[in-house]
Amino acid sequence: MTNWKVILGIAKTHLLTKLRQSGTAALGVTFGIGSYIILVCFMTGLNGMLDDLILNLTPHIRIFNEIEPSKKQPVDMYTGLQNTFNVVHSIKPKQSQKKIHNAAPIIKHLNKDPRVRGAIPQVKAEIFYISGSIEIGGNLVGIDVMQEVKLFNFKDYVVQGLPQDLKNTENGILLGIGIAEKMALNVGDRVQISTINGDIFPLKIVGFYQSGIAEVDKIQSFVNLKTAQRILGKPNN
Repeated sequence: MTNWKVILGIAKTHLLTKLRQSGTAALGVTFGIGSYIILVCFMTGLNGMLDDLILNLTPHIRIFNEIEPSKKQPVDMYTGLQNTFNVVHSIKPKQSQKKIHNAAPIIKHLNKDPRVRGAIPQVKAEIFYISGSIEIGGNLVGIDVMQEVKLFNFKDYVVQGLPQDLKNTENGILLGIGIAEKMALNVGDRVQISTINGDIFPLKIVGFYQSGIAEVDKIQSFVNLKTAQRILGKPNN
């Protein structure tokens, strides 16, 4: 049978006879455990933030029309060379449209599937932001903003203005916070964008977007889907 009285008496004697050593040991253990708890909390928070950024900024599945050279070249169809190893240099992709064929019916079909939380379109374009003599290269993304809010918590990254402001403004733009700081622009100002073809469009800044990733915020902005299609001269399909 364990005699707790004796055990506790021995422990008390050792602790009180060497009080300085006991205090140092206690502080060392406290500091070590405290540092461990702080580190674990930091890593947990960092992992949570990165997971949120990844899941909120990127779709689980991205569907696009991948243009690549045909794996079967005309020389492979020539019967006289069937039993030979053919090498064709400088193969170029065939002329094809970059857009997804029958995109609207595909999106409609996916949204009817109970296993799909949501399928929404995006249109991306490479542009230049122009304000006075300042020109900055970047990306413009055309979105259905309210669907982005529903599926990707988009409103959490709008630091000034509201997603509804973009929806209600035909020529509005949610400007990346990094671009706004470089060009000294504020909400309500106008910024011109230029496409790679040289066409220039003035857009009204309705808010600022900040993802938390500086390299993204320096180049990326958002407009309504129809606005992006009009800027690129593309139909609504």
